[in-house]
Amino acid sequence: MSANDVSALLWRERELLEMLLFKLEEEQLLLTAGKTRWLQHATREVEQVLDRLRAAGLTRTIEVSALAQEWGAREDATLRDLLAAAPEGTWTDIFQGHLSAMTELAAQIKEVRDGNERHLRAAVRSTQETIADLNPDAGIYTADGASSASTGSANLVDTSL
Repeated sequence: MSANDVSALLWRERELLEMLLFKLEEEQLLLTAGKTRWLQHATREVEQVLDRLRAAGLTRTIEVSALAQEWGAREDATLRDLLAAAPEGTWTDIFQGHLSAMTELAAQIKEVRDGNERHLRAAVRSTQETIADLNPDAGIYTADGASSASTGSANLVDTSL
């Protein structure tokens, strides 16, 4: 595989990272708007992009390895290793551009993902609090085994003694 082919694979992977960022931002918009009805669809789309990214990453790893060997680097070379082994000139600039862009996209993705996680935790907490407030007497029983929610709080004290 040529450096040109590896560069094309890296462009494709960058496009997928941008798509992932877009899908995570869609999720965030749904979460902040409270439109949880559509959240499962957005999450499925994120998972689909992640699957495509995994496949692209595997292909990139294989092709970077082949090019790295051609350039005298280790067989298990990373993109950073490939950059270090690249011949002076254009390929150094091109691969540095890919690495910088992918690093920036990864940081943005992490930030949005972490924000979504915070929104989801807040939503779960809010839901739990709402459910708890719906029936505050649930789980309290009288001496005869009746629930205080169904008999009223007046029966909580046994006055027959």
